[in-house]
Amino acid sequence: MSHETASFQKKDIMRVFWVLTAITAVEFIIALAIPSSFMSKDIKNFMYIALTILKAFYIVAYFMHLKFEKINLIYSILLPLVFIIGVIAALMNESNYWSIVR
Repeated sequence: MSHETASFQKKDIMRVFWVLTAITAVEFIIALAIPSSFMSKDIKNFMYIALTILKAFYIVAYFMHLKFEKINLIYSILLPLVFIIGVIAALMNESNYWSIVR
């Protein structure tokens, strides 16, 4: 166990908790307080996805202790994630093509 992992104390857990709570509060404000006439649905969806990915990375970094791991382990997780997102984007583009052809 590295020194950084051993020093992850209750105050650090509470700081992570409050950051995640703040991000979730922003998501609720976007969903419930901002009218659709002020912000388009596409922008809201993009913001939801971006904030959710931010929360996921924050959880993985602190609660799964990847922040304290070596860079090679981090790349072995992030690199396939980037490829998976690329494949999803390519498949979405391809599905649009098939709907146009029909």
